Amino acid sequence: MAKLVVHKSPPLRGSIRISGSKNAVLPILAASLLAEGKSIIGDVPNLKDVVIMQHLLQHLGVTIKWSKAKSEIELITDHITEYEAPYDLVSQMRASFLIMGPLLARIGKAKIPLPGGCAIGSRPVDLHLKGFSALGAEITQQNGYVEAYADKLKGSKIYLDFPSVGATENIMMAAVYAEGTTIIENAAVEPEIVDLANYLNKMGADIRGAGTDSIKINGVEKLTGTTHCVIPDRIEAGTFMIAGAITRGEVFLENVVSDHLKPIIAKLKECNIDVSETEKGIKVCGRNNIKAVDIKTLPYPGFPTDMQAPFMSLLSVAEGTSMVIETVFENRFMHVGELKRMGAQIKIESRSAIIDGVKKLTGTQVKATDLRAGAALILCALVADETTEISDIYHIERGYSEMEKKLAALGARIEKIK
Repeated sequence: MAKLVVHKSPPLRGSIRISGSKNAVLPILAASLLAEGKSIIGDVPNLKDVVIMQHLLQHLGVTIKWSKAKSEIELITDHITEYEAPYDLVSQMRASFLIMGPLLARIGKAKIPLPGGCAIGSRPVDLHLKGFSALGAEITQQNGYVEAYADKLKGSKIYLDFPSVGATENIMMAAVYAEGTTIIENAAVEPEIVDLANYLNKMGADIRGAGTDSIKINGVEKLTGTTHCVIPDRIEAGTFMIAGAITRGEVFLENVVSDHLKPIIAKLKECNIDVSETEKGIKVCGRNNIKAVDIKTLPYPGFPTDMQAPFMSLLSVAEGTSMVIETVFENRFMHVGELKRMGAQIKIESRSAIIDGVKKLTGTQVKATDLRAGAALILCALVADETTEISDIYHIERGYSEMEKKLAALGARIEKIK
């Protein structure tokens, strides 16, 4: 099994280009199932999750060419030959469930295993199914599979009990071919929702209100392939911002959208980190006295749950006591035990973590328990005395494209050992 070996590193310095968004490209690839013809998706990150989605779409009959050198995927979706997703693929990645809406809309049926992914807490698909049922689909669940069938979907008004990103995306995709108008209320407002809507509209959909809590979809008869470039990954950007801050370095991030990073920028500034925004990107300058802050994760535009673990690494070496409250996932403190092995002082009380900043962390053998936990361990390892070995790095590679190479280019002492 591959692992990362990280030595205490000097302050990181230099420029880094942020990849296309993992959480945007996966639903966009799923949405390609809705169209006939050829679509070209640009700025596609080289991630394990994208590989899984590629294999899943190919299983369904999509012809795919992926130029990793160009970060571009070409999809030909004239013929969908299968409606059942294989368990071995869906069990590896939760976003696989996003093919259900497009399949239901395009060919009227779908059969998908209950999804897997990082074990960060309960993420039921009941809101997805509630939306499909409201559109007129018949839903059955048995033997670990969900099956949906509909002769013709019909527009409806759907209220989400929680602004779920996945449910918003899946219902929005299902509704593009529904007869009449669909309105999703209490919809998620994340930038990735807007990017998906922009892609669908380029293909010929009629979607209004993406980025607000009320999305209106007028059903259309046909979608055709198009060309689209994925938005930058705000979570990768936030992680590299913290890498610059925790090492007291000076890092410039290219290919970022500052508006998507407002809560991260605000909290970094509270920590006494110098963050400046320009037309070309964002510059982060670390300081010796990192200050403690309190954080509460919330749906966008609040502080993102995906940044909770990486930010906790920074707070572990801050001056004073911080509190992190996790409101989105109930099991997203699995990284705490690994950080404590490195000398972090953290106490868990229900959904709150109390972090007493320490002056020194020490490298040891740790494992990535999930995607963002793995990033948190790398960040601590950059400033820990001695050497850190991180195992189970397949979690990290699900969401960060060649992270060790990007960090090494900034001066980090990090290498991947196979």
